[in-house]
Amino acid sequence: MTVPSSTPEAVPPVSEAAYAGGREPGADPREPLRSHDHAVSLSTGHAAADPLLDGLLRLAAAHFGVAAACVVPGEAPAVRGRDAGVDETVYEALRTLAHRTGESGAREPLIVPDISADPAWCNVLAHASKPLRFVAAWPLYGAQGEPVGSLCLIDPAPRELDAAARASLGDFARVAATLAARPTLATSRELDVPATVEAARYAELEALREQERLLAHAIEGSGTGIWDRDVVTGEIRYSVGWKAILGYSGHELTSRIEDSYGRLHPEDAEYVKAAMQAHFEGRTPTYEVEHRIRCKDGRYKWICSRGKVMSRDANGRALRMIGTTTDITSMREMAERLRESAALVTNLTNEVPGLVFQRRQVSGGRALFSYASAGIAEIFELAPEQAAHDPACIDALIHPDDRDAWRDSFEQSAANLTPWHLEFRVLLPQQGLRWRQGDARPQRLADGTTVWHGFITEATERKRIEAELQEFASTDGLTRLANRRHFMARVEAQLAQVRRGGASAAVMMCDLDHFKSINDRWGHAIGDDVLRHFAEILRTQLRAGDLAGRIGGEEFAILLAATDLEGAHSVAQRIQERFAAQPLAVVGDVVALTVSIGITLMNAADMSAEAALTRSDFALYRAKKGGRNRIECA
Repeated sequence: MTVPSSTPEAVPPVSEAAYAGGREPGADPREPLRSHDHAVSLSTGHAAADPLLDGLLRLAAAHFGVAAACVVPGEAPAVRGRDAGVDETVYEALRTLAHRTGESGAREPLIVPDISADPAWCNVLAHASKPLRFVAAWPLYGAQGEPVGSLCLIDPAPRELDAAARASLGDFARVAATLAARPTLATSRELDVPATVEAARYAELEALREQERLLAHAIEGSGTGIWDRDVVTGEIRYSVGWKAILGYSGHELTSRIEDSYGRLHPEDAEYVKAAMQAHFEGRTPTYEVEHRIRCKDGRYKWICSRGKVMSRDANGRALRMIGTTTDITSMREMAERLRESAALVTNLTNEVPGLVFQRRQVSGGRALFSYASAGIAEIFELAPEQAAHDPACIDALIHPDDRDAWRDSFEQSAANLTPWHLEFRVLLPQQGLRWRQGDARPQRLADGTTVWHGFITEATERKRIEAELQEFASTDGLTRLANRRHFMARVEAQLAQVRRGGASAAVMMCDLDHFKSINDRWGHAIGDDVLRHFAEILRTQLRAGDLAGRIGGEEFAILLAATDLEGAHSVAQRIQERFAAQPLAVVGDVVALTVSIGITLMNAADMSAEAALTRSDFALYRAKKGGRNRIECA
């Protein structure tokens, strides 16, 4: 209970009329009131001057079950009249009480549950014509925090106001302060405001009320609550919707900020307080935090609170702050599920050997890797951020001979929306020359951008194996020269070029002289060494575009591209001379070596590659028949 520090001035007696509308004469003052005709507004000086305010006061009197409810200005000049339902002496006492409350700067209500039991108020009874036992005065403040009066409750019976009733009285006081500050129709008439202006103001007021109702419905359906904090006293009021977020009903929460802080999750409390303090000190334009708060059932919810200081004193100290709270639990849960899904996908792609990527190419042609898994470090020796910010860094690593194919393959895929596939080489700073294989599927977006989702993997080992298999399929296992099948395929391709008008080409057949005798005398192992020795001489004497092959046994064939008969004869002569000049050394001896060679030119009239090979074979036969170690042309 709050009481004056000294005995108050005597309150004049209360007349019979003061309670005439509340209870029947002689009724027990503790019985409930039947009506409250004397709940009046004294702020305007006229009974029923403002229907909304007077209706609010009647509602307050009925809610608390008291004889009368009044809005009393805090300063005498503001009073211009009173209602006949409240005795003048009672009204003057209430006005004095409100004036003192305002001057003291108190923000807590003055509540006297029983005047007769309070020594500070005993002298009131000596002057009262009817017992005045209960008085409550809640100070009212304007938009800037200035005291403007009090909302007063009076009753002839003693009573107590519990925490819920005090909270309700505070709610009534805030609404009363707002209504008392509005210009009323009666005030307009006193000021001689034209009726049309008066009607327009009233219509505007009704429109604002309708907007308030719509806003209230919208807020109620959005899972958002409103709070209003008195920074100086530490009092915070919550809307019904705010309480509902936490599962509370209208009167189940206190209005102390300390209790509000007690509902914060322990891990979030310091962060929330720091954000609030930063806004109080003007370091942030608004207050906005996301944090967890304990509900009535003990569970925690995620909420987003936003607010702003609405008034400050002359020194910039925060006085009043208003804000909203929104339940964001479902959004946080969804965000957490999305985060977990994204983490799972990222972990999966990062663990897959190779590069999982997303490539975007705008209609103008500029392309970048908008996503790259951790495998880019192995495939291109780059970080994902490098590929995203500098698309040229990957192009620079493509082997120069494959760079055009790399770019053209994407252009072709984008033009036709066909799957992208390419085997290409890269030159990397650490790994050197490596093979890569890429596959992706394109998708066209509405803005014309083409997006590929795909995979690039290491292909060096596979390409090596393929090359070995190709070599095994196309080369002679002993000499590592082309085998007959591969050699004939090349001759066929050369013949097609000759038929198209290309340069002439020559075919030579070579046979090692006396090879059977070498095998008989030195053994087949030495014979194999002789064959390998001759193959090596051929490799040293031929140009890059020429091809040598082992046709069978000790017979070899040579394809000389872009060569006439004279040039072919010159090559045959060098081979013959080098072979004879480099006999094969064996243990304690050497193996003398010679070769017979037949030469022919390919021509467009040849039916097949076999025709040229047959002519050169005839020339070889003549060389061997003529004494061996000879060169013959056909």
